[in-house]
Amino acid sequence: MDGQWREAWVPWRAAMEHALYGPGGFFVRERPAAHFRTSAHASPLFAAAVAELLTRVDAALGHPAELTFTDMGAGRAELATGVLAALPAPVAARVRVHAVERAPRPAGLDPRIVWCAEPPRGVRGLLLANEWLDNVPLDIAETDEAGVPRQVLVRPADGAERLGDPVTGADARWLQRWWPPSAEPGTRAEIGRTRDAAWAAAAGSLDAGLAVAVDYAHTRAGRPPYGTLTGYRDGRQVPPVPDGGCDLTAHVALDALPGTARTQRTALRALGGLPTRPPLSLATTDPAAYVRALAATGEAAELTAPGGLGGFTWLTTAVGIDDVLA
Repeated sequence: MDGQWREAWVPWRAAMEHALYGPGGFFVRERPAAHFRTSAHASPLFAAAVAELLTRVDAALGHPAELTFTDMGAGRAELATGVLAALPAPVAARVRVHAVERAPRPAGLDPRIVWCAEPPRGVRGLLLANEWLDNVPLDIAETDEAGVPRQVLVRPADGAERLGDPVTGADARWLQRWWPPSAEPGTRAEIGRTRDAAWAAAAGSLDAGLAVAVDYAHTRAGRPPYGTLTGYRDGRQVPPVPDGGCDLTAHVALDALPGTARTQRTALRALGGLPTRPPLSLATTDPAAYVRALAATGEAAELTAPGGLGGFTWLTTAVGIDDVLA
């Protein structure tokens, strides 16, 4: 990051874009799994549930000759790899997997996985965005002493902030509809208009099928008064400094997007992804099977733990078919 940029005062959206995806940016340079743990990293149960969802979409589409699975914000394709492994053979033979990521293709990746910077368009199948929208850059507003919402500017070198111009135009209209500004000085709002546009483009890549966003979220009735923007590095939460040295993330106003929302627990249960604790008698008759089953229930508990991965919301947007998760 050049010295002039580091010392400039810029809107948060531009700072996030540069810090995460610019030359030498965090997601271009780093392996995400080294800094934070997603559901795809926590357990193969998650990939198996997504594979089950893909088979349901396949059936709803009438088993097309080519079925597409698009993994948005694929990281190092951990989820895409797991879904391929979990699919029934007849479905796996027809599926075309696209991992959408701005970082270079990882070495040794399964050749069946297409690595791309944008989702393929005009396809039929399932698009899944697991912890993608929370990394789509956005602007931040803060109410000043006169009760006026102003754009927050940030200095990339150290994360220092100051207030810029009043929020106007489309951003002001978005706030009024989805995150009405408080008159209390110092309260903040994260302007999700860029996430709305990103989701419309992602879901719009499907000719038919299902688009699913999985993320930490909030609704208009309970927006956090001081926002959710934060950073992560080496598995720990850190101040959100946009210098390229950490992940930058903010929860998603998913209720601003079209579709049906449900908890991760509800979604995984509907997909058969929550094994129950094995009977103690199995420990005597088949100790190895008991240990495996016990481990699976532990993984399921992590995937559904309140305050952790279980705090995710699944938003499903159906395109030309019924919502097969309903």
